[in-house]
This record gives sequence, structure tokens and C-alpha cells, in this order.
Amino acid sequence: MSDLFDEYPMLIFALEALLALFLLVFIVVWTSSGRKKAARASKSEQPRQQKPQ
Repeated sequence: MSDLFDEYPMLIFALEALLALFLLVFIVVWTSSGRKKAARASKSEQPRQQKPQ
């Protein structure tokens, strides 16, 4: 494995960049799904008001 990194020293930076990109996408998806769940919960708790006729 170290022979591979000796031959291609930039490979470790590419792997680190891919890991950082995956982590960024994971965090964004996780937080956006949490907002949707919170918005749904707050909407279901509020009583629906009917328009006057």
C-alpha cells in the first residue's frame, strides 16, 4: 500500500478530498431532512383555520 502512495503521492490528497466531499454532502442531506421533519411536525400541531364564508 505504501508503494502505491510512493508512486502517486497526490493520491492521498485526492482520497482526502473525496472523503471531505462525501462528508459535506452527508451533513447537508442530514440537516435538510431534519428541517423538513420539524416543519411537518409544527404544521400538524397547529389547528387548521377555516376561511369565513
